[in-house]
Amino acid sequence: MALISVVDDDVWVRESLDSLIRSVGQEVRVFASAEEFLNSAHPRKADCLILDVRLPGMSGIELQHYLVARKCKLPVIFITAHASDDHARSEAASDWTVAYLTKPFSEEELLGAVDAALKWNPGA
Repeated sequence: MALISVVDDDVWVRESLDSLIRSVGQEVRVFASAEEFLNSAHPRKADCLILDVRLPGMSGIELQHYLVARKCKLPVIFITAHASDDHARSEAASDWTVAYLTKPFSEEELLGAVDAALKWNPGA
C-alpha cells in the first residue's frame, strides 16, 4: 500500500482527496500547510505528494524546491485553482513533477496522475 500525502489549505479539498484515495486502497495523510507537512515524519515516508500551488506561508512550489534541494525526491502532483498562472506552471516544472492539474479536475484525472506518480522513475 502506497502512502500519499496531500497538502492543501482548503479543508474540503483535503477531505475529498482523502476519501477518494482511500477508496482505491491507498494510505493518505493530509496537511493544511507546507510547514505542517515538513514538521511531520512524512516527507521521507510518502510515495507521492499532491500539492496545492498556492498555500499560506511556504508555497507548494517552494516546498517542492526545498525537498529537491534536500535530496527528498518525491513525485509531485500539483493542483491549482489558477489555470491562467503560466509563471507558476513553469516554476513547478521539474523532473519530479508528474502532473499539473487545474481545479476542478476529475477523479479519473487525479487517480491517473497518482498511478503515474507511483510508477515514476525520472532518468531511468
